[in-house]
Amino acid sequence: MPGVNPDLPFHPVHIAILTVSDSRTLQDDRSGDTLDQRARAAGHQVVDRRIVPDSVPDIQAIVRAWIVDPGVDAVLITGGTGVTGRDVTPEAVEPLFDKALPGFGELFRWLSYARIGTSTIQSRATAGVAGGTYLFALPGSPGACKDAWDDILVYQLDSRHMPCNFVEIMPRLQEHLRRHGK
Repeated sequence: MPGVNPDLPFHPVHIAILTVSDSRTLQDDRSGDTLDQRARAAGHQVVDRRIVPDSVPDIQAIVRAWIVDPGVDAVLITGGTGVTGRDVTPEAVEPLFDKALPGFGELFRWLSYARIGTSTIQSRATAGVAGGTYLFALPGSPGACKDAWDDILVYQLDSRHMPCNFVEIMPRLQEHLRRHGK
């Protein structure tokens, strides 16, 4: 049965949080607060947190800097995953992926369906790996961030979760580069 094996060691993940919004500040960023609080409560380290406007170049600049930062293992992005004209987060992050993780968006929408019904179809939540860093793009509501963390990320970012998790394969995310002498 899947679950956390308490006999295994816990390895904290270094997480950066990015809120994509034209109107939020750190003082009223409830979605970013939700992710920050949950990550810290799970034993992870939040190493950076920022807010950026809904702009592909601005989003990419911050995410690219975190991808090459050896102190960042995972980036949690909240906001900009809807379908309005200002929602550009998937357009910003998906071109950065070395490998997409389509199961994340699929599972998020499946879980979300139980809570908000067919409205989940409006979410373009997405995830991938870029330069050995995990990128997760979530909707901008605190409820969606709570659901993504509590139902998916808390397990996949826990090195003790069985039968497998994202943490245990982190050292192997860039093995293709070593194989080709890069």
